[in-house]
Amino acid sequence: MEGVRSRYIYKGKVIALRVDELEDGRVREVVEHNGSVAILPVLDDGRVVLERHYRHAIGKELIEIPAGKVEEGESVEECAQRELVEETGYRAGRLEYMGRCYMTPGYCNELIHFFIASNLERVSSVSMDEDEEINLLVISIDEAIEKALANEIEDAKTLYALLRYAMFQH
Repeated sequence: MEGVRSRYIYKGKVIALRVDELEDGRVREVVEHNGSVAILPVLDDGRVVLERHYRHAIGKELIEIPAGKVEEGESVEECAQRELVEETGYRAGRLEYMGRCYMTPGYCNELIHFFIASNLERVSSVSMDEDEEINLLVISIDEAIEKALANEIEDAKTLYALLRYAMFQH
């Protein structure tokens, strides 16, 4: 953007924090993120594989779909397969792109790409990162939607994926 002076306050392994000073004197704080993927795994019987995932930032466990950060040089499809295996132990025989969205564009550039994973094959046990606490939850899509409507699912990416999946099915 022309007329912007930027400086980095923090650069970490997941995010960077940049402060932009605009030409008119306004200041904007921007969280930079390399992007991520989110995967809705669907078993052959139609049930979905969700996760009970403890999130330190909010101090509680959420019901979520598998997701993760795109690594440098990695395609979103490669990332989706990697995260699916790491978090669930399943590999997808088929990945179908559902769409993408920005989760918090007011201050963050993270773009999340969504996939439906099907023709699942169990290839390993769950292999979490050191900062992850995950337990799998396998339920019907109807039960997942009921949980969403009852506010038992509070994770935005999971709500988006369930909505898109329901739209794909009709």
